[in-house]
Amino acid sequence: MNTPSQKPSIPPVLGLALGILAASTASIFIRYAQSYQAPSLVIATYRLVLASLVLAPVVLVRYRQELLSLRRRDLALAMLAGIFLALHFATWITSLEYTTVSSSVVLVATAPLWVAIFSPLTIKEPITRLMLVGMSLSLVGGIIVGLSDTCTWSGGHLACPSFSEFLHGQALLGDLLALVGAITAGAYLLVGRRVRTSMSLIPYIFVVYGMAAVVLVGLMLGTGEEPWGYPTMAYFWIILLALVPQLLGHTSFNWALRYLSAAFVSISLLGEPIGSSILAYFLFRETPTMLKLFGAILILVGIYIASREGNA
Repeated sequence: MNTPSQKPSIPPVLGLALGILAASTASIFIRYAQSYQAPSLVIATYRLVLASLVLAPVVLVRYRQELLSLRRRDLALAMLAGIFLALHFATWITSLEYTTVSSSVVLVATAPLWVAIFSPLTIKEPITRLMLVGMSLSLVGGIIVGLSDTCTWSGGHLACPSFSEFLHGQALLGDLLALVGAITAGAYLLVGRRVRTSMSLIPYIFVVYGMAAVVLVGLMLGTGEEPWGYPTMAYFWIILLALVPQLLGHTSFNWALRYLSAAFVSISLLGEPIGSSILAYFLFRETPTMLKLFGAILILVGIYIASREGNA
């Protein structure tokens, strides 16, 4: 097993770049699967189940002994990371039913902000002045992005619906779900940072993805969703979702956690909303409003400032 001090075979930054490219396709594949009436929980469940099934033969053949010899603490933490990952996907993928790709992916990219908030309680890293400034900017930007789906800026004035109408807006619900997805993603990264120092990549992601799959199967069945009977193309996009953004994207991030800090890895997620928004513009003709662009800029600048000191 590699140790954190050992030099990886490829530069970690290149691994993160691969993860960014792969993860940027996630919201696009999800939207295509949803266009064939595949429910969000079904999509999320298949994503993790298929990823776990692909990993199973490799783990059973090459990593079986390591898996069996895992310490209870490491196994429990990896399973906890899987629970956070399941909650992340359940909330974030559902958000795409109610809000735009740009809003959803930008809000879920606030995960580094939550990494900074919870770091002192989990990995004993203090929140610096830069992090406080970054968090403030990001939170203001998040509010603006949420408002941009129900409010318009015209003639130098912000026009919004009444408070009761605002609370019932579907876009607001989607934005809130995406924000919960960001918080659980931050928890997933923090747990991963702690466990990856003593657990190699393949057994770790197998436990994490497998646990996430179990939780999502339970949520899917508990909400009465039917896993069968959707058009073939729905399953095609779900398979791509499992292979590209999950097995390539998330695995790249988990690999990098062994060599880079959680803050540095989490900031790499900033590339995802940029790639996803570009793809959404060309594929779905989703043009973000000026208000949303301003909020998104604040979020991205804030996260960058908050994460600067987490660079490896």
